Amino acid sequence: MPTISASVPTDSVPFAVRGACPHDCPDTCALLTTVVDGVATRVQGNPEHAHTDGVLCAKVSRYTERSYHPERVLTPLKRSGPKGSGQFTPVSWDEALADIAQRLSTIAAHDPEAILPYSYAGTMGMVQGESMDRRFFNRLGASLLDRTICASAGAEALVQTLGGKVGMKVEFFAEAQLILIWGSNSIGSNLHFWRYAQQAKRNGARLVCIDPRKTETADKCHEHIALRPGTDAALALALMHELIAHDWLDHDYIAHHTLGWEGLRERALQWPPERAAEVCGVPVEQIRQLAKDYGTTQPAAIRLNYGMQRVRGGGNAVRAVTCLPALTGAWRHRAGGMLLSSSGQYPVQRAVLQRPDLLAGRQPRTINMSTIGDDLLRPASPPFGPQVQAVVVYNSNPVAVAPESGKVVQGFAREDLFTVVLEHFRTDTADYADYILPATTQLEHWDVHLSYGHTDVVLNRPAIEPLGQARSNAQIFRDLAARMGYTDPCFADDDATLCRQAFGDAVDFALLESQGFATLAMPDAPFAEGQFPSPSGKCEFYSARLAAQGLDGLPDHLPNYELQGSSAQYPLAMISPPARNFLNSSFVNVKSLRDIEGRPLLEIHPDDAEARGIANDSIVRVFNARGSYRCHASVSRRARPGVVNGMGIWWRKLGLDGTNVNEITSQALTDLGRAPTFYDCLVEVEAVDATDAVA
Repeated sequence: MPTISASVPTDSVPFAVRGACPHDCPDTCALLTTVVDGVATRVQGNPEHAHTDGVLCAKVSRYTERSYHPERVLTPLKRSGPKGSGQFTPVSWDEALADIAQRLSTIAAHDPEAILPYSYAGTMGMVQGESMDRRFFNRLGASLLDRTICASAGAEALVQTLGGKVGMKVEFFAEAQLILIWGSNSIGSNLHFWRYAQQAKRNGARLVCIDPRKTETADKCHEHIALRPGTDAALALALMHELIAHDWLDHDYIAHHTLGWEGLRERALQWPPERAAEVCGVPVEQIRQLAKDYGTTQPAAIRLNYGMQRVRGGGNAVRAVTCLPALTGAWRHRAGGMLLSSSGQYPVQRAVLQRPDLLAGRQPRTINMSTIGDDLLRPASPPFGPQVQAVVVYNSNPVAVAPESGKVVQGFAREDLFTVVLEHFRTDTADYADYILPATTQLEHWDVHLSYGHTDVVLNRPAIEPLGQARSNAQIFRDLAARMGYTDPCFADDDATLCRQAFGDAVDFALLESQGFATLAMPDAPFAEGQFPSPSGKCEFYSARLAAQGLDGLPDHLPNYELQGSSAQYPLAMISPPARNFLNSSFVNVKSLRDIEGRPLLEIHPDDAEARGIANDSIVRVFNARGSYRCHASVSRRARPGVVNGMGIWWRKLGLDGTNVNEITSQALTDLGRAPTFYDCLVEVEAVDATDAVA
């Protein structure tokens, strides 16, 4: 092991610099980057961090390939051809910043709400993801962005049920006797949780995977329940029915630590297993056995992920599943309960980082990032406000990842839309930029990270100097603030200072500096005696806050907008889970990973393929009223009959015809949290004539 350095190494002795994985994954791994002569030569997991334990996924273990990619953007670029053409000319930072500041100032002088920031989790860092950028846009008075594209339905469900994004500690899954892995392909998207699950399995635990797709995780579990997309709440309610019918309940826990039991009991009794079996498309005995296993096994734990909430009733589904541990008293055990997100445990000082006071009493409109396709095409109107005239994109690739991407492309192709993109590469979105500004990667800047899968804070030190002319996101917004004439003292805070501000005195920064991570102090079984962070301090089966909004206070099953069987024209349901070697649209351009992934794929069950004359590896057209895209067919029993799996998210420019799976997804929003409904999508699939197939 090379010597561990506290600063950027400068000589030929190998050093290992402590860091953090920045990507949108619950594992938030601690990294060690080996540096020789100022060059990062290897990225590996930090063995001293218990959750990482020296192990990284295949994607991040290739991080040097990403940072030193030959196509890295290393100088500011100004558009020199038509939007979308990818034609750019290098310019100086001075020229780029001066022109951007002048253009934004001109728009802001008329109405700053015509300017829209667009960002998500390209980095999960508190500094490079949500600090100086928010200060800049608050000071400007730009439109606010509702950041909903991944997790907001499930997050709202947790808030309305438990009171926050909280759950059991992930390490104690290793001690559970039953683990329900619900809507998660943990092997591909939560590797370090999977290691705890495997430990439990070796100790005799039963693992059940609940997922429409027969994932790699399902292959390794004792049982796979292949329910139809969007029917998770029906399954959860049927489990409740059986818990009640057989009295597999912890009456004391229900009485003292829950709210709304009588109403939930009445609703659950409307969902016998036979009804749920018909809705979910699974055998009734499978539901009965799962209920018995869950009701008679302690400790029992549930690991949710966000796939299950990407349908019309996604928020209600998460609420229903979240109620289950309180019914059986699973929370009494440190290895019992459930986990979707732990991020609400962290004492983040967001107001200090983001400075909402810079709005100075203004209340800008909020635009939902999931409806960007429609919103960029909206004219000015009293309900909407001014037409969007400028977009600043960072930590996101909306042309590839936002739903109904044909409309997203139309919006970004507007000649009158001024677009600035902070990026590492010329992504699909960057092709439509007026300016591309070169951003640093995680190896080149300071940051500090919370996690939504464990309860450690992880510090990221820069391992190498920024390549080329790249600057950190925070530095770019500092520079823009200076060009705009913003002299507020907060714009002088450097990145290391911002790292310290993120948690203030609530986290020992000296410990972060010395070992790279710090564990939050919290009980092993945080809700053994109730004490949920909800208004009542209880697990709220009934949410008065939802009722006050005119919504159902109890969880229920809401059928999909695009319900399978409702359309003769589009008879197949489609979900679009992530390809194993990509992370959203990140890593798609890393050749070694793209070579492993091979090509854009649609998994289709043999019965559905045979009915359409589709052969394995042939090219197919997947389509609905919103659009179509072409890809290769994988005739596979990973798809259940009647459901196809459009594996995402490929960059459009790397697709067969310049499109990807989001060409056909919908901008309709979920029941809670205003989130997208990517997995609530009906399609038809047809074979493409060989003469039209272009590989």
